[in-house]
Amino acid sequence: MKSGQEHKITHEHDLTEVRHTHDFCELALITKGSAMHWLEGAEFPISAGDVFVLQGKQAHYYYDLQGLEMINIMYDPSQLNLPENRLRKIPGYRALFLLEPLFRKQHKFTSHLHLRRSSLAHCERIASELETEIHEQQEGYEVAMFSKFVELVVYLSRLYHKSESTNAEALLRVAKVIGSIEDEFARPWKIEDFAAMAHMSRSNFMRVFRTATGQTPIDYLLNLRIQKSTTLLTRTNRPVSEIAFEVGFNDSNYFSRQFKRAHGTSPLSYRRAH
Repeated sequence: MKSGQEHKITHEHDLTEVRHTHDFCELALITKGSAMHWLEGAEFPISAGDVFVLQGKQAHYYYDLQGLEMINIMYDPSQLNLPENRLRKIPGYRALFLLEPLFRKQHKFTSHLHLRRSSLAHCERIASELETEIHEQQEGYEVAMFSKFVELVVYLSRLYHKSESTNAEALLRVAKVIGSIEDEFARPWKIEDFAAMAHMSRSNFMRVFRTATGQTPIDYLLNLRIQKSTTLLTRTNRPVSEIAFEVGFNDSNYFSRQFKRAHGTSPLSYRRAH
């Protein structure tokens, strides 16, 4: 959807200049002009080339529009069935789509993505092709729309990885740590390993990680291991002790305690129930 000062409503919640919230996400690409963006009590100047993600339930609006034109792609991640496991392997995806919205106020919008004219033109082309599929609805248009959106997401994620902003670099480092945890969840990690990977002090890393995930690194790791164990419990007949060791627990009794804390039942009871 394109919007500007001659604003055409294309969605019932499309209230660009009125404070509003919605239950879906928006990928915003500023293609021309400038404005002020009010978001959750903070205000940021935006201009052509700026790209940012608005997550659901965030109150926001634009004001002081100066020839503003933008492309808003509205999407619901829970309905799209995006290849999250693969997208999350791109540090720029995790940083741009998941972490930057959380740190926007703290970083005063300095960690957002800003595109050069050639890159912005490429994004406009993909968005135009996406819009064509929406309007023409030829056979297979749903698949074509999905592929165009994923193409745009990957392209922007790769560009974010090349960002020269100091705050963006910090988000990329945290994204890299989270990716390593998810790829090697059974490894005997220590907080010092994560801090060193992120090139941060232990205390700073702990603070940033908790803001980004809502959990401490250790809790994040434990929850991930428990999550992986549920698959092995329900899809294999392997002993609980063997599964515990495979997902990174050195003590099967400790694994059972952590599992019961997470699911309210023992691993064996969980297996029987599922």
